Amino acid sequence: MNKDNINSKSYNEFIKNNPGTGYLKIRAYAANGAIPVRGLNIVISNYIDGSNVIFFEGSTNESGVIDKISLPAPIINSNDLVIPNYITYDLRAYIDNKVDKLYKVNIFDGVSVIQNISISPLGSEYGS
Repeated sequence: MNKDNINSKSYNEFIKNNPGTGYLKIRAYAANGAIPVRGLNIVISNYIDGSNVIFFEGSTNESGVIDKISLPAPIINSNDLVIPNYITYDLRAYIDNKVDKLYKVNIFDGVSVIQNISISPLGSEYGS
């Protein structure tokens, strides 16, 4: 988490408005899913009052996976399921500036979301 922002009034308001927890799993692969991509760097962030706050930074494992990333989310109102509450995060995926992709990921309270990331083969050093 971007430590400069966690004590700000805007951040505290963000957490107050998003008291639930959603989960994200990253699955990175090449060759139509045949080759897992290890070492893909992932940054998950959200803009809060004009500042980009980082909620997660990490890299995919030898299976091309990062599992159980916990992110703040709005509580789902069980009385109104017609319009589900969610929050959208920015997900940046990169390796040594050779791959740089940006995704928008919707996170729901109590729901596990999977984000697949398909990249072009970069050489054997990125596969398993």
